[in-house]
Amino acid sequence: MNFLAHIYLSGEDDHLMVGNFIADSVRGKTFATYPETIQRGILLHRKIDAFTDSHDVVTASKDRLRPEFGKWPPVIVDVFYDHFLAIHWDRYHDRPLPEFARDVYSTLKEHYEFLPKRIQGFLPYMTQGDWLYNYSKLSGIERALWGISRRSRYNPEMDRAVKNLREEFAGFEAEFLEFFPDLEAMVADELAGELAR
Repeated sequence: MNFLAHIYLSGEDDHLMVGNFIADSVRGKTFATYPETIQRGILLHRKIDAFTDSHDVVTASKDRLRPEFGKWPPVIVDVFYDHFLAIHWDRYHDRPLPEFARDVYSTLKEHYEFLPKRIQGFLPYMTQGDWLYNYSKLSGIERALWGISRRSRYNPEMDRAVKNLREEFAGFEAEFLEFFPDLEAMVADELAGELAR
């Protein structure tokens, strides 16, 4: 659910961004039903997730939460890391986050036909609630985690993790800042490799 990071890592390619954004709602080989340019984004998303899940620094972040949240720390850390990307946005992008977010919502609306039904359903709420910008606020992170918990049949009350974020903010922040350049480098290598093929 770390929408901001996946969108940011797509660069200026709208189709890559759409694919990267919808990938969690595209199961298995059904990605092959999409145009090739969107398929690239779906596959990039999967590589980002695999890299993130296996990174030692991300594992350290998840381990902070595991005693209290069991199997849910990978989801929680994804959302935490979107918060740190949002509050450090100026390090990574030359356009203000509110302006970037507005352009993303517009691009998603322009490609509405490619969005899975589930995403078509929540896109108006995402746009109206300005989710991407609100990841910069702890209240926005709390709402995002509450929404994920509400949609889970187990209702793991992940919004409680905002307390953990407040209490161990510096540790989570340091882990994000150490990890994210590695992720950017992996994506850059992946995209450069595609151009070389």
